[in-house]
Amino acid sequence: MPEFAPGSAPAFELAEAMTVASQQLHETSSPHGTLHTAVRLAVHLLPGAEYAGVSVIDRKTRGRTVAWTDEVVRTADALSAAHEEGAYWQGLWSEPVVVIRDTETSGDADVLSGLGLRSVLSLRLRTERRRMTVLTAYARKPGAFDEAATRVARLFTAHVGMALDAVTVREQLTEAMRTRDLIGQATGILMERLDIDAAEAFDSLVRASQQENVKLRELAQRIVAARSPE
Repeated sequence: MPEFAPGSAPAFELAEAMTVASQQLHETSSPHGTLHTAVRLAVHLLPGAEYAGVSVIDRKTRGRTVAWTDEVVRTADALSAAHEEGAYWQGLWSEPVVVIRDTETSGDADVLSGLGLRSVLSLRLRTERRRMTVLTAYARKPGAFDEAATRVARLFTAHVGMALDAVTVREQLTEAMRTRDLIGQATGILMERLDIDAAEAFDSLVRASQQENVKLRELAQRIVAARSPE
């Protein structure tokens, strides 16, 4: 793949492709949808990529695949997780990118060569204290991911990360509004049932939540459900 020099035609095409990809990523309605869109786009955008997947990896437990383009990706992730101590993605805890030119000659990824996956390009999407989300692209050809492919992949994962953050915030705000409405309904029911004002009804709801060791939203949902007609 040619270098993407500023002002060149390939650079313009890349910018245009990234713009379209970003739009598609931001149109998703949930983090799950964002990740599934990301793996589909990764195969089209990343030079050399044939398959792609997203995994969530915990320091204490094995990783789990949450989005994939093909079943071979899930199998590859499972095999890598089974060899956790030597898994190639362990390097992502300290580096943003891991590239394997040929799994047949790489001791920490030779389990993948049996699946016909010879090249690996893995990048961090999100990192927390003990957990990270990783995007990995695979290819059947050795040496499929060069420096240019890595640069494109890093740019792409930056877009994925921004879209993922945005949809997560939207989802949290939506859930907060639903919870507020649900608690409001439950408070109204208690006001009518107990002949008390709004403040007293809310305090009663909070006390019951604490006494029963149940989340306020869950308790409110019970009250509303019990009031709803069959």
